[in-house]
Amino acid sequence: MRLILNTVITLVTAMSLGAEPRDQVKRSDFQVTSDPGVRIAVREVSVQGAGRDRPPVLLLHGARVPGVASFDLRVPGGSLAEDLARAGHRVYVMDARGYGGSTRPAALSRPAEENRPAVRSDEVVRDIAAVVDRIAPEGEVALLGWATGAHWLGQYAAANPGRVSHLVLYNTLYGPVDGHPTLGRGSDNEDPAHPGRFNAAAYGAYRFSTGASLLPSWDSSIPAEDKTTWRDPALVDAYVKAALASDPTSGTRTPPSLRAPSGAMEDSFYLATGRQLWDAGTITARTLIVRSERDFWSRPQDVTRLREHLVHARDVREVELPEATHYVHLDRADRGRERFVREVVNFLGLAG
Repeated sequence: MRLILNTVITLVTAMSLGAEPRDQVKRSDFQVTSDPGVRIAVREVSVQGAGRDRPPVLLLHGARVPGVASFDLRVPGGSLAEDLARAGHRVYVMDARGYGGSTRPAALSRPAEENRPAVRSDEVVRDIAAVVDRIAPEGEVALLGWATGAHWLGQYAAANPGRVSHLVLYNTLYGPVDGHPTLGRGSDNEDPAHPGRFNAAAYGAYRFSTGASLLPSWDSSIPAEDKTTWRDPALVDAYVKAALASDPTSGTRTPPSLRAPSGAMEDSFYLATGRQLWDAGTITARTLIVRSERDFWSRPQDVTRLREHLVHARDVREVELPEATHYVHLDRADRGRERFVREVVNFLGLAG
């Protein structure tokens, strides 16, 4: 590693020793300041000479596993960021505050029950704004969010329509639809003493996830007894290891576990019970709504409401991926990943 203009070049990869420079994928990690005292970790993934005539693409993770583990695993089929870079884009992967390499609120260093759910969407929107100002100081940016990441990016795009050229909302909740099989009323997320309210006392400021706990939702959405037919075991191993490594305290607990702020779960509970936390009607970007048929997070009604509300978007497209899971960008190519990547690349290639 070497220091160049205060940016740490962490990984440089070529397809072979004889690869031309244009085939090399460069990764560099840096931080930007959001609120005072809050530093946001960002990874740039790019191919030399590519993307200068296109808006940069910003990827944002969901409620539990941060950016690199979600979008830049160093195994075949594990890096959406690299796929998009090889398609000619400058790609950036960020961690919201409380996740990965970004600043963690003080509440995450205290017992969880001492504080309310940490990191609500308004705070993450400020983090997104700081990153956008750094990577596209005078222009537009393309955004892709997964699950809660799409909710956060949608809220940013609604508040800053002039800054966004393309918006990909991937397996996201939106509302206002009351009813969800696992997240809303009647679930563990609801306060039993106050129906309709989030169970903040049960969650506290954050929650722990072990490596084993990252997989059941993925397992249950795969319609095959042999999960290896749907996803590569090497990728699963890399995903779990990267998720745990994202929290420097994970090894201090037995079994190792990462912390994730609970604010995303509170936001999601209210989206699942019919509250609309932002209005897609102010978005002007080209918008692609992607939903996996076997997704357990988003609902078909979320897609319907988004399409109805995106009245000022330059273009609205929707794609349903048959039999695909919530984790389709990490599944095998023939289980929906190939089509997912193709749809995203084609969409991002449209003129803003």
